[in-house]
Amino acid sequence: MAVFACAGCGTELTVPVTEVALPPHAHREGGDRYLPPLLDPGTFAVDPEPTEQPWRPWSAITAAEAAERGLYAPVDGLWSGPGGAVLLAPGDSRCTVLVPEWCDGCCAAAGDPNLACAGCGRTVGARIDDCYRWQAVWLHPRAVRRLPVEGPARPAGDGWTVPPAPPVEPGGWWSDRWSAAVGTALAEVLAASGGEPVATAPGLLTETFGRTLHRLLPGAPPARALRPAGPGLAAVPAPDIALVPRHPWTGAAWPAPPGTVAVPLDAGVWTYLAFPPPRLGHAPTTRLPAGEERDDPLPLRPIRLFEPDRYLLRHRLARLPAVQSPWLRAIYDRLGDRRHHPGA
Repeated sequence: MAVFACAGCGTELTVPVTEVALPPHAHREGGDRYLPPLLDPGTFAVDPEPTEQPWRPWSAITAAEAAERGLYAPVDGLWSGPGGAVLLAPGDSRCTVLVPEWCDGCCAAAGDPNLACAGCGRTVGARIDDCYRWQAVWLHPRAVRRLPVEGPARPAGDGWTVPPAPPVEPGGWWSDRWSAAVGTALAEVLAASGGEPVATAPGLLTETFGRTLHRLLPGAPPARALRPAGPGLAAVPAPDIALVPRHPWTGAAWPAPPGTVAVPLDAGVWTYLAFPPPRLGHAPTTRLPAGEERDDPLPLRPIRLFEPDRYLLRHRLARLPAVQSPWLRAIYDRLGDRRHHPGA
């Protein structure tokens, strides 16, 4: 457990918080108009990648720098400041003030920086709660110090048992969390495919993964199977490519069955995909009298086709050595064409 304090005057800027893994949708923007907090209360995450000025275009990045940053394909550019920005739920910040003239949001607070220490006025980060943005507080790594405090290092429980994240919002839009999680995982599925077609079971897996894979990996017959694997699922027969849960605290992937390539997926998304809620007429009746069934409404249906987050898909692909293969580099370049929609 830790508290973050101002590096200038020592004022404590947060309540005690425990560390979890950075969510895959941390930098996802767009989607539904108003989004909830990015993290649960009482937790924090650290972004290892640099996110501060200066911004340098790809033309200014040397081959040695690209290799050091783990990049295997060209990107628009890179932030060159220090990594280690601290992500918090907004309610866990303390002794900070918004700087109104630095808030350039459409409907609420945005802009970076726009948050200052109440003790000394030093700029410490950004408060985000604008439309189409996840609510969050980001603390700059050079502006704060991490102070250890007594308390549990991780939240209670084993971390693997998490609530399922529904794929469709009440308004009929696909969940931003799903778009981000699937976009990130698709990069590793593509790399694991070796350029061969990938088969997915009908239903939600095909709607979210299968359509894009069919567009990017045309051909027949399907040579590799993709399906969930992990806690609570039968291990046999093992798929060629397994979607496994990503531990929300550590970011570690569930161990894949032997002979299977593991692709980590957001744990809440994985839980829903692996154990979808029962539909009307097919619900279990173990807790109800014999002959009676639940009358829950059918799951929400989306109003449009699913599209994975293209930015996060390319972001992850650029950091996989497999993208140096000509066939995968061609897909990477195709995804960079703004006229191409990966889910279409």
